[in-house]
Order: sequence, then C-alpha cells, then structure tokens
Amino acid sequence: MKYLCLIFFDETQLERLSEPEARALIKEASQFNSELREHGHFLAAQPLQPTRMATTLRLRGGKREVMDGPFVETHEQIGGFILIEARDLDEALQLASRIPVARLGGVEVRPIMEAPAHLLQESI
Repeated sequence: MKYLCLIFFDETQLERLSEPEARALIKEASQFNSELREHGHFLAAQPLQPTRMATTLRLRGGKREVMDGPFVETHEQIGGFILIEARDLDEALQLASRIPVARLGGVEVRPIMEAPAHLLQESI
C-alpha cells in the first residue's frame, strides 16, 4: 500500500540552522531516502520551497481566486513529502518515525486512495 508522508515543521527552525547543521540534515535525509530505496519502500520525495513562495488557488462560484502565500492558520508548514510503499499503517509509521526533518515538527502519514483502473482510463 502507498502512503504519503507530509513533513511539517516551523520554517523558522529550519532557517535558524547553521550551515553545517543544515548540510548534516540534508546528508542524513539523503541517506534515509537511499535506505528506503534499498529496501523497496521509496517511491518519491521532495522538499518544498518556503511558504513565502507559495500560491493558493481556490475555486468559488465558478471563479478562480489566486492569492500569494498559504492561507492556513498554523505555526507549522508543510516542508516536503515522501511517498512510500509499506505493508500496512504500522510499517508506514515505523518508516516515517525515522524521517530526519521530523525532529523539527512532525509527519502526517496518510494512505493513498487508489482509483480503480477503469475510472482512470475513462478520464483519459
């Protein structure tokens, strides 16, 4: 089963890391992704640009509203994701608990809803 691990943290904590601390965290994350790959769990992963680079799109009354920045009231922001393959939720949680950047915040682990193949083919 596929699980999306949404990594969230307070961006200011990440920005306060010294250059050596930031490099060490990046190296640790890269090693973790390599380990996931070796064991067949890794599907995809990417960090995100800071929220100041975000754009929010909403559709209201058939009209498109585009706003700079995220518009969610929170002290933590989504900073990246890892898409993994795991036997079940327990294994997904065990893997997610080892995500290095999670030490700065947390990880939301959510199963992927796989659409039936016939529905996907109809939309093409």
